[in-house]
Amino acid sequence: MQVITTISEMQQWSQQQRRMGKTIGVVPTMGYLHDGHCSLIERAAAECDAVVTTIFVNPLQFGQGEDFERYPRDMERDTTIARAAGSSVVFAPTTAEMYPSGFATTIDVGPIAERFEGAFRPGHFRGVATVVAKLFNLTQPHVAYFGQKDYQQCLVISQMVRDLNMDITLRILPTVREQDGLAMSSRNVYLSAEQRRTASLLYRALQAGIDAIARGERRRQHINKRMQEILDQIPDARIDYAAAATAERLEEPDEFPPGASVVLLLAVRIGSTRLIDNMLTTVPYD
Repeated sequence: MQVITTISEMQQWSQQQRRMGKTIGVVPTMGYLHDGHCSLIERAAAECDAVVTTIFVNPLQFGQGEDFERYPRDMERDTTIARAAGSSVVFAPTTAEMYPSGFATTIDVGPIAERFEGAFRPGHFRGVATVVAKLFNLTQPHVAYFGQKDYQQCLVISQMVRDLNMDITLRILPTVREQDGLAMSSRNVYLSAEQRRTASLLYRALQAGIDAIARGERRRQHINKRMQEILDQIPDARIDYAAAATAERLEEPDEFPPGASVVLLLAVRIGSTRLIDNMLTTVPYD
């Protein structure tokens, strides 16, 4: 497995793979890899001839006062994990390589990026879309792999790929969870032992929302309330949102009609650690 750190070398490698007729899969990450990332790399390795895992903590998607500086980093660990999972290349550019002096262009995908995460983290998805577009240009993949845990991010990237006519297939794979249901995340390492124990209530809250819909609840506010009641059991939690929305556009109708695809979205701060999660379901017919 190669480790590439420069844009020119990354582009040369990708162009060579394409000339040889090889299919390239890319797994964009910010590093500190876990089993969720590994599931993406393994799927890419199963479906593509060559796999690029990108490792880049993107400053454009962090707001003032967020955890850019303390975001966990361990390149030696990450390259070992990526190799074992099936990566052909790890692309790990520096910030200066990705955003040289004078860099000014960003990508705004519109209303889908303004709700939920976009409302609580202004500019976040502009940073996400910009870095992913750059990574796509540099790695030149046929297929890109993302996890459902970052559900709104997946919608944002899908919008960008569609609007800009990018010739890339997106694969969105299920969230990988710990035994108690907590979604795997690089930020889980921030949690104390007690916070880690109570963090499993995020999964229980989502299940409560899913159960309410399965029993016939269609009123959005009632579904939200059921999730919030579970989250209120976390002693030091602050809920940014616990919300049901349409799965395709993240709209919030008063009631969901039978057959509607619904996503339940959570963003909760436990102490200083902010965790997100989601689940998808379909409103049953009477």
